[in-house]
Amino acid sequence: MPPSVTALRELAHEHDDLEHDALLALASADDLESAMEAVVESILGESAVERVEWWAAGEGGSLELAAAAGRRAGISRSVPIGGAGTFVLHGDDDAELDAALTALTPVIRRRAAERRLSQFAVQLARRNEALEDFAALVAHELKNPLQAALVADVPSRPVEDALALVDKLLEAARSESGPAELTSVEEPLAQALEDIAEAVEVTTDLAARLPLPADALRVILRNLLSNAAAAGARHVHVATERAPASWRLLLDDDGVGLADLDGYLSGSGLGLGLCRRLAARFGGALRLSPLPSGGTRAALEIAEPSR
Repeated sequence: MPPSVTALRELAHEHDDLEHDALLALASADDLESAMEAVVESILGESAVERVEWWAAGEGGSLELAAAAGRRAGISRSVPIGGAGTFVLHGDDDAELDAALTALTPVIRRRAAERRLSQFAVQLARRNEALEDFAALVAHELKNPLQAALVADVPSRPVEDALALVDKLLEAARSESGPAELTSVEEPLAQALEDIAEAVEVTTDLAARLPLPADALRVILRNLLSNAAAAGARHVHVATERAPASWRLLLDDDGVGLADLDGYLSGSGLGLGLCRRLAARFGGALRLSPLPSGGTRAALEIAEPSR
């Protein structure tokens, strides 16, 4: 039996309420994900369908299930929303509901475009920060090899060293932020010792690998070792350890200590600040503390990402 006129009017009113609630959610939510969760709940509560799924458009045009409500029952059908994603509705066909969802298409697509622009802006800001770090690192790190080239009888070798250093610094600055693969410290430490001109005796206790790219680790180690040498240290002990919720890199030196902060940071304060910024990109924090026997401990701690 076909539905009565009253039933059709009530159904149309429900769809009007659905469209109103969905538009309100899309306009007021902080992000697209929470907005679509509210839209899915509205569709389930104000229509006859048994289950509603929102499949958002991911990278490369793939669809990913982003929000769902209800139980699977009856047939399913898809209602594409342009390039922003697709609704999957389980239950009886409802042309009025499909029309209401289609009417939401421009708003959903606009919110999806806003999210993509926001993500792009964050990526651009990170890249700009990486470029700033690279420029500052180059300016800081190239002083010694270029000065050596100016006074050398055959300047080609110091210039070659400077160019190789530029490549390493660029790789470090380009490293993606966030957790990295675990890296053995031995090779970056050996390379850092080759980079610095000062003679410092180094002992090691490298019991753990660190979640840092090798190039970033090399830059951090060379600056911390340079700091220790500038502070008059003759011996540096480098250790790594795995704590329950973090990784730690420790450099203990026998230099002048933090009581003479200017002496400790002689000519290398910029490098320490850059190391802190570089470490922070991978979830690390770099701190200095005095040792009871004199000298300084530089501790880099990288917290384990929360799941």
